[in-house]
Amino acid sequence: MKVSRLEITANYLILGVFALIVLGPLGLILTRALGPQSASVGREGRLLHWENFADAWEIGRFGQYLLTSVTVALIVVVTSVTVSILAGYALGTMRFKGATFFFYLFLVGIMVPTEAFIVPLYFDLQMLGLTNTVWGVALPQIAMSIAFGTYWMRAYFRSASGAMMDAARLDGAGTMRILWQVLVPNARPAITTLVLLVFLWTWNEFLIPLVMSPNGSVRTAPLGLAFFQGQYTQGTALLAAGAVMVALPVVVLYVVLQRHFLRGMLTGVSAH
Repeated sequence: MKVSRLEITANYLILGVFALIVLGPLGLILTRALGPQSASVGREGRLLHWENFADAWEIGRFGQYLLTSVTVALIVVVTSVTVSILAGYALGTMRFKGATFFFYLFLVGIMVPTEAFIVPLYFDLQMLGLTNTVWGVALPQIAMSIAFGTYWMRAYFRSASGAMMDAARLDGAGTMRILWQVLVPNARPAITTLVLLVFLWTWNEFLIPLVMSPNGSVRTAPLGLAFFQGQYTQGTALLAAGAVMVALPVVVLYVVLQRHFLRGMLTGVSAH
């Protein structure tokens, strides 16, 4: 079917409008982050004020907060993705008693919001001595990520080639060898998508670090940004600089993995 020049122009126009809607606020934040901290005390003659990032880094203690976020994100991503692969493989390729029950149990973890269990969970972790620790912040997010990750990987493994697994069994491959040497290499787009999604959710999580670390000893970057706004400064330039630093790791990771992410999303849609 031949597409007219008018339709092509209209498509690019619509895409351009939506791109401006999405990228416009980001551009405004970046512009403000590089602007003078005060209009009356600005440094005249300078277009870009890179010192805003250094000031925000020092005043807002973003070095400590970013390190905490990276630590929590690594623990959550590595643990939840590994367990999700194992659980998804079992539920997607094996037939055993109780498989349906366990699958729906994982689905409950997707449907229940954090606000529904955060208070009793806090007292449970407090009794175990895990509040105000990295594990107290990471473990609830691992549980929530495993719920979605198992659902995601189960859908992929159910669509995997049965003939390929049968051929591997005929060659003498065991259950775990089939998983790690046959299925996982082909599941790279789906796993990459899961890694990116879990990292994004963990990095942006606000409620769990706030509740599980009441003394602020395990304060993540988004939480530190909120406290930076309220306690340290009302200047929008430093606040914008802090927001850019908090968002930068997610943007960089997405840019690096975007091709695999898109392939994984398309694979996930077709599998579901």
